[in-house]
Amino acid sequence: MADVSRETPVIEPEPEVAAQIFGDRVELARAFTAALGAHGEERGLIGPLELPRLWTRHILNSAVAAPLFSGRVGDVGSGAGLPGLVLAIARPDVQWVLIEPMDRRVTWLHEQVSALGLDNVEVVRARAEDWDGGPVLDAVTARAVSAFRTLIPLTAPLVRDGGELILLKGANAANEIGAAEKQIRKYRLSDVRVEPVGDGVISEPTRVIRATVR
Repeated sequence: MADVSRETPVIEPEPEVAAQIFGDRVELARAFTAALGAHGEERGLIGPLELPRLWTRHILNSAVAAPLFSGRVGDVGSGAGLPGLVLAIARPDVQWVLIEPMDRRVTWLHEQVSALGLDNVEVVRARAEDWDGGPVLDAVTARAVSAFRTLIPLTAPLVRDGGELILLKGANAANEIGAAEKQIRKYRLSDVRVEPVGDGVISEPTRVIRATVR
């Protein structure tokens, strides 16, 4: 008899709202989600408990932030491509730089960029602190990488004057701002706030910390 406790978790069915969020790019979103669901665990990109909530917790949670971006945007610690690849699918008019230090994750990112035919994505193998391109990005994002106070020194130096940090965070976002007062002053961030996105579209809005870099 099969050990049902060890059965492979089932990937979450695609929510109806996915087609609304991705529009004519939904087939690419489906292809990426299927690839991540099929290979993400074995390649150390996601845990097995994430498969039953892959669309809701990861894909759509990332995608609803897409309208916030423009220009050339860096994704620090891109990992499995969350949010960078998802955002690149949703916003083909934006140029995305996926910054990731781990070789196996960089390989995955290159594979997906090729498989999905994304011509608006550059993959850079580096730690954010080793970025040598200067403050040239219009915005930098990150998701599930680190606390805001830790992210500021890693992300703010990559952004041009007047650009933005647009960081996808959890329910504790407001408290993270309070704990980052020293770094906010040091890196001259202004208009720092929490902005929920996807309210009324997905069941749990995505909380985004936004800040202008001066």
